Amino acid sequence: MLSAFLSAFRTPDLRKKILFTVGIVAIYRLGATVPSPGVSYGNVQKCIQATEGSTGVLNLLDLFSGGALLQLSVFALGIMPYITASIILQLLTVVIPRLEQLRKEGQAGQAKITQYTRYLTLGLGVLQASAFVALARSGQLFNNMCDEEIIPSSTDIPDWLTLSILVMTMTAGTGVVMWLGELITDRGVGNGMSVLIFTSIAARLPSEGWRIKESQGWWKFFLVIALVLVVITAVTFIEQAQRRIPVQYAKRMIGRRMYGGTSTYIPLKVNQAGVIPVIFGSSLLYLPQLALQFFDQNDPGKTQAWIQNNLVDPTSPIYISVYFLLIIFFTYFYVSITFNPTEVADNMKKYGGFVPGIRPGKPTADYLDFILSRITLPGALYLAIISILPNFFFIWLDRQQYLNFPFGGTAVLIMVGVALETSKQIESQLMQRNYEGFLR
Repeated sequence: MLSAFLSAFRTPDLRKKILFTVGIVAIYRLGATVPSPGVSYGNVQKCIQATEGSTGVLNLLDLFSGGALLQLSVFALGIMPYITASIILQLLTVVIPRLEQLRKEGQAGQAKITQYTRYLTLGLGVLQASAFVALARSGQLFNNMCDEEIIPSSTDIPDWLTLSILVMTMTAGTGVVMWLGELITDRGVGNGMSVLIFTSIAARLPSEGWRIKESQGWWKFFLVIALVLVVITAVTFIEQAQRRIPVQYAKRMIGRRMYGGTSTYIPLKVNQAGVIPVIFGSSLLYLPQLALQFFDQNDPGKTQAWIQNNLVDPTSPIYISVYFLLIIFFTYFYVSITFNPTEVADNMKKYGGFVPGIRPGKPTADYLDFILSRITLPGALYLAIISILPNFFFIWLDRQQYLNFPFGGTAVLIMVGVALETSKQIESQLMQRNYEGFLR
């Protein structure tokens, strides 16, 4: 990977793309630190220090925003509204025939779906910004553990106007982040949205690592680093694992020309679902903690205590077991709606393709479904095991404050996946520019 980046810097046009990407990332990180109008920056910093690591339900969103969410900065929402909108439209494609038709229309249909995603992103941005501003106003953004006034009242400006400007600023920040991601995709290196998520997570690593060193000492710090390297190696190995199903295309005469007769393969990855099941499982497990907000905080009952001890505490065996099973369920669910064996078999049959030893049509679809169900199980177990690793880190470090622990689970999956994808794109572009030919 490092050799690919070094070779890319020696190629002028690739060097421009990499520097352009770095510039956009710098702008993104700058916007993540600029406070929104109406927010008391000093009070926010005091609340973050007073409740460090105890953000509860917002920990995953704060991790994806690179710490910008709790600061209520201009880019506080980060890329999460766009990710949510993309997932919603991807799920609706299976349900709504119009979206399914657009997906089959190729580039023009995909452009239309992208436009719908942008509109939905802005709508979700308004809703999320309003929710976070309301949480900040009521003090629940920091779980009522900070007495500082985050959005102070002013005698000159009405409160409704201050809150409206704050919501519009954060929503506009979401639009700018979405635009920056598309700029990276078009003129930079890698998938823009993935690069921005990678940047947000990577920005948290130094501070979180230093917290472990300060509280646990050097020996546990180095042991955690060693375990992280082992996890990254395992994730890299499994992320690239795939089952290749051979496909043979029959020869066809079209006019005077002969087509087909080639051999290729269908790559079925072990982790066909990516990181989406982890996000779904995490989101569902946040619902019990949201439900606790409706209970009387001064007089907790048995139900509230049970939820707090078993479905909110990340070190609880019930929490870990439910999280494990949710990820396995959503892995099968997401793979079933994103990979349609019948559609793949029909497309192969249309162009004269077949799997050697398998008849085209329904037998091919059944064969693909059989293979997919077999490789999805190890993929689901892999995702579940990687995702619950931070929970065991919580138990081992004996600290409830490591709710933003960025050295396992979703963070490692995203960072390794983005790094592999970006390096593959750079290597493919280098191969196009440094083709040596057949003679040397």
